[in-house]
Amino acid sequence: MAAVNFYQLFQQFAQLEIGVIGDVMLDTYWWGHVERISPEAPVPVVALDKKEQRIGGAGNVALNLSSIGAKASIISVLGKDEDGKQLTQLFEQHHINTSFLVASNSRVTTNKTRIISRNQQMMRLDAEMTTDINKDEEALLLENVALYIQKKKPAVIIFEDYNKGVLTARVIEKVIAFCKEAGVLTTVDPKKKNFFAYKGVDIFKPNLKEVKEGLNIQLEEINKEHLSRVHEELKRQLSHETSFITLSEYGVFYSNSKETNLLPSHRRNIADVSGAGDTVIAVASLVYAATKDLNLMASIANLAGGLVCEEVGTVAIKKERLLRECEAVVVN
Repeated sequence: MAAVNFYQLFQQFAQLEIGVIGDVMLDTYWWGHVERISPEAPVPVVALDKKEQRIGGAGNVALNLSSIGAKASIISVLGKDEDGKQLTQLFEQHHINTSFLVASNSRVTTNKTRIISRNQQMMRLDAEMTTDINKDEEALLLENVALYIQKKKPAVIIFEDYNKGVLTARVIEKVIAFCKEAGVLTTVDPKKKNFFAYKGVDIFKPNLKEVKEGLNIQLEEINKEHLSRVHEELKRQLSHETSFITLSEYGVFYSNSKETNLLPSHRRNIADVSGAGDTVIAVASLVYAATKDLNLMASIANLAGGLVCEEVGTVAIKKERLLRECEAVVVN
């Protein structure tokens, strides 16, 4: 790999338009402290110190893109409710284009409320719908995707699937077809339900657990040989270009018809793995769109995923910190 001018590369990100389609969420955090057990039941009493709301789900992918300088648009269906309004406001505050969102009267906006004390999550409360969007919502969403491609001419569209019903089999098939026709790259962060629906995508990025579940395999030993066989089986069923598999403490693996590699992880003080996959797919998609270099894509995304695990809760990667780490760690 030729020497990389990372400062110049990161400057290129500002020229790229990236779309994210998938399940958006509002992440609510209640931070407090515990001093006693409730007299009403054997549970801790959390004295609330502060409340915070963040962008979650597919929105966190768009947030990561915006945070490192790209032009990001979010394409999804959310509820016509207060949580939906709050989430839309958060997108706009972080310079994420909301023109292609669909607000539905029949759905609620997903809101995950986490109660945290001493940097430990004590409980999570989920308000959500997980049924597939209906035919009318599908039609509106697909109209928005077609309009987005026509107006914004994105470099990449990222599918971020959380099994909440936005990415139906029909939506997945149609959006991939739209992108192929327009010459737009597609990358996917899948979940189990639609695991094999993403036929013909450019980059398929499951994690190790999703690969095991999707292919129904044990994969007790993590090495290049075994993972290469995993890629071949995925390719047999998906006919995609590249597999990019995140392996937690084992690092990342990528493979296509031209190259295969297993990159080790970097030692980190892990505080919370929430949102790490969102960061990895965002950074990988952006770097690949800018360079078409798989090894550089995997190296920088691997680094970014580890960095966000050092912070509590869902957070976006910070451009300046990632740039410093790339200059210090990524081998040219």
